[in-house]
Amino acid sequence: MIIDDSRNPSAAAWPRCLLVCALLATLAACGKPPTAPEEELRNWVAKGVEAAEAKERRTLVDMISPAYADSRGNDRNAVENILRVYFIRMNNVQLVTSIEDIQVIGNSAAEVIIKAGMAGTHDGVLGFSADAYRFAFELERDRDDWQLISARWGELGKELK
Repeated sequence: MIIDDSRNPSAAAWPRCLLVCALLATLAACGKPPTAPEEELRNWVAKGVEAAEAKERRTLVDMISPAYADSRGNDRNAVENILRVYFIRMNNVQLVTSIEDIQVIGNSAAEVIIKAGMAGTHDGVLGFSADAYRFAFELERDRDDWQLISARWGELGKELK
């Protein structure tokens, strides 16, 4: 990716953001070795981040169980529509994630808590937006794959809904 700093001075911040992402990924790798299910869940999160940054809606939807439901009344189709609108609106999507906690229950269910900084460019007045959220994902193993069955989220520092 080539950045033309002459037209957009805020574009110079992207290389620094990528450096911070790399540093966070390195720090997340430190600590005790994860169990096999924990490693699978970390890979599931990494796959989701990669798909979101590439705006691969189909890949993300395939990671969601057909039985998905959340407390906001969303089902799998609603989440797909949310992603569709977001990806159409955004020219570029960048995520900085940190896995806060992984709880595996009997090798077939899990809860993953993630902090995520989300930034992107768009054609709006400012041309840029950024937010920070905390997500609680509930997953179950469907054969060999983990599937999202429910999620709660909120702005960083606020209650998860």
